[in-house]
Formats: sequence, C-alpha cells, structure tokens
Amino acid sequence: MSFFSFGQSAEIDVVLNDAETRKKAEHKSEDGKKDKYFLFYDGETVSGKVNVTLKNPGKRLEHQGIKIEFVGQIELYYDRGNHHEFVSLVKDLARPGEITQSQTFDFEFTHVEKPYESYTGQNVKLRYFLRATVTRRLNDISKEMDIVVHTLSTYPELNSSIKMEVGIEDCLHIEFEYNKSNRYHLKDVIVGKIYFLLVRIKIKHMEIDIIKRETTGTGPSVYHENDTIAKYEIMDGAPVRGESIPIRLFLAGYDLTPTMRDINKKFSVRYYLNLVLIDEEERRYFKQQEITLWRKGDVVRKSMSHQAAIASQRFEGSAASESALEQAAREESG
Repeated sequence: MSFFSFGQSAEIDVVLNDAETRKKAEHKSEDGKKDKYFLFYDGETVSGKVNVTLKNPGKRLEHQGIKIEFVGQIELYYDRGNHHEFVSLVKDLARPGEITQSQTFDFEFTHVEKPYESYTGQNVKLRYFLRATVTRRLNDISKEMDIVVHTLSTYPELNSSIKMEVGIEDCLHIEFEYNKSNRYHLKDVIVGKIYFLLVRIKIKHMEIDIIKRETTGTGPSVYHENDTIAKYEIMDGAPVRGESIPIRLFLAGYDLTPTMRDINKKFSVRYYLNLVLIDEEERRYFKQQEITLWRKGDVVRKSMSHQAAIASQRFEGSAASESALEQAAREESG
C-alpha cells in the first residue's frame, strides 16, 4: 500500500493471448540458472491482455495514463546505467483519469521486428520484454514480462569439405578434414578425419575444443571472453605416419547459441574449432578455425505469418576463417 495513493494501489498482470499453446524455451539468466520463457520469432505478432487489479475495491485509483511497451535492449555489464534499445514500441491503453474497479486492457503489436537472438553472456545481455505501466504523479506501477526470441536460418546443403593443416617443417604434418564448409546448425554433427602425414615428434595427446569468444565494446574499451564449451579427446598415445582417426562431435549436447556478428554494433559471439596437440615434453601446438553456428529453420511454427517465415531466413553470415598457427613451448620441469 502506498502512502501517496490515498490508500489505493493496484497489481498488474500481463497475459499473452496464446499462452496456453505457445511453445516455451529454456534461457539462461545472469546467475547461470535456466528458466522457461515464451518463445517468439522475428515477424510474429505479440498480443494479449493487461489486467489491472485494484488492491482496495471501492477506492478509486487516479493515474496519468496506462500503456504497454515492447522493448528489445542490450545491456553491457560494465555499463549497467545505459540500456541500448534497438526495438521500442508503445501502445496507450488508457488516457489520464481514474479507475474505480479492476479492468482488463487488450493490446497487439503486429508483425514485430525481432532482429536478434536473445542472449545472456559473460559481459552482455540481449533481452526482449513487455512492460505495462500505470503512470502516476509520484510512483508508477509497472510489470515486466520477458520473452525469448530465436533467430532461424537456412543454408543450402553443401557437400564441399574443408581441410585444415598443422605443420612444423620436417617434424610434423597433420591434415584435419571436415565434412562441411564451416557451417553447422546447433543440432549438427561435426564429422571429420585426421591424417598423420609426417610424425617426427612424440605426440602424447590430441584433442579438439569448441571455443566461444564473446567480444563486447568498441575501440579501446573492447573486452574478450573465451570460454571452452567442449573438449573432444582424439587420441591418447603416439600416432604413426599414415594413420587416420575418425571424428564425430555431436553439438546437440552442448550449450551453444548461433554465431552473432556485430550485434547492433555492441557485441559479437563467435565459435572456433581448436585443434590441440601436446608432445611428451609438454609443448603445445594449436590450430584454430572459425565455424558458423546457426539455428535450423526448416520447421516453421504454424502460427507464424508468411512475413515471419521470410524474416526467419534473413540471417546471412560469411564464415570468415580465422585460422592461425601458433606454437608455445612450455617446460613444466623447468
């Protein structure tokens, strides 16, 4: 109860029209917990009701207007005071006046553009939410409801493979052949083979890592966060020349998002396959290759409009290959 409202206050509830049938998706919060939220796609209409329930029936509630907003915003954790909104829609539900009994207001945001995937990372959060507000002179009453947006993509099936080589002159020559040209959907399987063409150093361990690199900020205020999402052991022991080892890495079991490049000029999320070799003297050899991850959009929700189906295919990414060979010698024995 608010002292300034002469004994009257209210509770706000936002209910979607298709809440009983709309699919929900898990999404990670800042504390690492996963909750389920209503799932939307680009171009879909967002509609529902705002319920304003008076806490003290019989007493009037004066207000300066009632509205609902649909907001898409990016929050950088090192700059929490500033929220960067890339979508901001407002619907006025009631003009200034007074409410003498609980009321329900309908709203509809038609074919809403939702250009980016919902994302919660190490240094940045991209979220979409509905916010209903009863505006008052001294203290507004508001309620937010988060939703999750997935971006769908389509790529043609390409049979071309790609080769990645690790080499040290006259000592080592390894060839890693992938089954696809660097593009994998989130439920895909990375299939490949590793060929040992020349082995003159004693390799004791070999693995493939999936590394997620989150980049936030611009100019001098750029932050990079690398996170190893998966480790896949290829071999533990010494290979011989002419040997080949098959690779099958299932992506569905890992916490992955689509590749996100320069989102609203605020952040990027990229993924890399990192081939790691360790010799008997604990020296490490790396080879890194960027891959593009995307969310498969071959099954489109029946409730999606034709416009949304077209919008779901807008994502275009050129898998810019960042492939670099770096050798680091590390002698643990001194």
